[in-house]
Amino acid sequence: MKRMSIFTGLVLTALSAIAQEPAFKPLTNIAVTPVKSQGQSGTCWNYSTTSLIESESIRKGLGEFNLSEMYTTRNVYIEKAQNYILRQGKAQFSEGGLGHDLIQATAKYGAMPQEAFQGVHGSIPNHSGLEQSLKTYLDATLAKKPFDADWLKGYIEILNQKIGLPPSDFEYKGKKYTPQTFAKDVLKFDAADYVNLSSFSHHPYFSSFVLEVPDNFSNGSFYNIPLEDLIAVSKNALKSGYSIMWDADVSNPDFQQNKGYAMCFENEADAKAPVINPAAKERTFNAMIRQQLYENLSTQDDHLMHLVGIDESADGKVFFKVKNSWGEVGPFKGYIEVSEPYFAINTMSLVIPKAALPKTLLTKLSL
Repeated sequence: MKRMSIFTGLVLTALSAIAQEPAFKPLTNIAVTPVKSQGQSGTCWNYSTTSLIESESIRKGLGEFNLSEMYTTRNVYIEKAQNYILRQGKAQFSEGGLGHDLIQATAKYGAMPQEAFQGVHGSIPNHSGLEQSLKTYLDATLAKKPFDADWLKGYIEILNQKIGLPPSDFEYKGKKYTPQTFAKDVLKFDAADYVNLSSFSHHPYFSSFVLEVPDNFSNGSFYNIPLEDLIAVSKNALKSGYSIMWDADVSNPDFQQNKGYAMCFENEADAKAPVINPAAKERTFNAMIRQQLYENLSTQDDHLMHLVGIDESADGKVFFKVKNSWGEVGPFKGYIEVSEPYFAINTMSLVIPKAALPKTLLTKLSL
């Protein structure tokens, strides 16, 4: 998962100052909470999916919330530790995760507002050295088999020091809640309201499969649908007022947050231009090309973001409007315009509200 330091963000913002924001016509624009920065942490899976939950709360008329990412991060680190120990160290242990990890953690542990717990570093986390400290502790624990039954105590002490100790209950608007009651009574959260989608041809379509990427440490399942359906479902959901968590490859020269665009440029000169032309010609895409790039490890799950709208450029080209978690970087102040070819080739997975799926697809997926 991609990190973004505050210094890097400032540099990119300065570089983007030369770009002039072109006129875009918003075809659909989902209500969102302000852009945040994940700082020096690999927790984009958390920020992107938390942003989705916040937008869903607005859509449902529940109000605007600023939810605590660090509360869920801490809880998922405990899940990762238990998984790593039970698999005797033969499992992925890193900062990364996928969108379904936040959904499941919220169902199990609940949620809380940022004002109740923001972690020891404040609103912008710095997890430098955290992963190494935690993994060193786990490996030392495994080296002493059979190990003490209370091994988790020392691990949690590291989390308390590096992330913080969240309260067991808190007040919100004059009423006391636990994380579980806040999620249930205030957010009206239900994990069953969200569906995981992907599109790869090495598994049967309209069935579920465990997505084979390193950060899927929890072996989450995804419903597999054809590429054209994935694109259509995403567009229709956004046009209907539903936002989407987007897991994608961004470690390629076509993803240019500092210039405000992600496009599959056909000509290198267009990609290197100081100001991106949204009308630039792009490479063709299809499911076969997408599959090849996934299987040769060109396309990987680098980073998770939040799809929050559809925009149309001056020449009629459609772009997905994406909210990132690197702070207000680039000409669009933390947002990036993603073309359909880029989305088609580089999407790894989606978390989407179940209510956004058409009835025909729900039937095919037996949902």
